[in-house]
Amino acid sequence: MFVQVFQGQVGSGDAVLGLLDQWIRDLAPGADGWLGSTAGVTDDGTLVALARFESEEAAQRNSNRPEQGAWWAEVEAHFTSEPEFRNSTSVDVDAYGDPGEAGFVQVMQGRSKDPARSHELMSADPTDWQAFRPDILGTVLLDHDDGEWTMAIYFTSEAEARAGEQKELPPELQEVMAEMDSLSVGEQKFFDLKDPRMAAPA
Repeated sequence: MFVQVFQGQVGSGDAVLGLLDQWIRDLAPGADGWLGSTAGVTDDGTLVALARFESEEAAQRNSNRPEQGAWWAEVEAHFTSEPEFRNSTSVDVDAYGDPGEAGFVQVMQGRSKDPARSHELMSADPTDWQAFRPDILGTVLLDHDDGEWTMAIYFTSEAEARAGEQKELPPELQEVMAEMDSLSVGEQKFFDLKDPRMAAPA
C-alpha cells in the first residue's frame, strides 16, 4: 500500500471540503488503484488528508490524469502557504470496528529515534483495545523518512473520545507508553478533524 499525506493552512475550509466531496463524486470512479481517503479541516483552518493507493505507481497514474490536475489546481488555490506532502509505503492498519463510521478523527504526527523499537512495542502491546476503548474504531500508522510518522485514529465521536482519554491506563500499557515517550523526538502535533470525510471504492 502507498499513502500520501498532504496538509496545510487553507483560507476556506468549507470550500475545500466541498472540493473533497467533488473528488469523491466525480474523480474517484476513475482513480485506478485508489483504496480510500480520510480528510478534514481543523478549527484553525488546517487541511489534513490521507489518500491510500494500491501502489506508488497507481498514485502517480492518478496524478497524471488531466482531470486530477485541474481539480488539484482548484484545491491549491485555497492554501495560504505551501502545502506539505509526506509519502509512505510502510503502513499498519488496525480495525476494531468500521472506521468509515467515525464521527471524529484525530491525526497525530511526530518523530521517533528508533522506529523499529516503536513498532516492536506496539506489536507486543497486550491491551484488548475493543474492551478498553470501544470508542476507537481503528488506526492507520504511517512511517516516513528520518523517523517521522503519522497516525490517524478513528473514533465513534469526539465526546466519546474525550471521555476515553480520561480512563486510567492499565499498568502494562503505562509501561509501553513510557518507553514510547522516551523514543519520541520533539513535540508531537495533533490535528482534530471534527467533520471528517472518509471514502472508499464502492
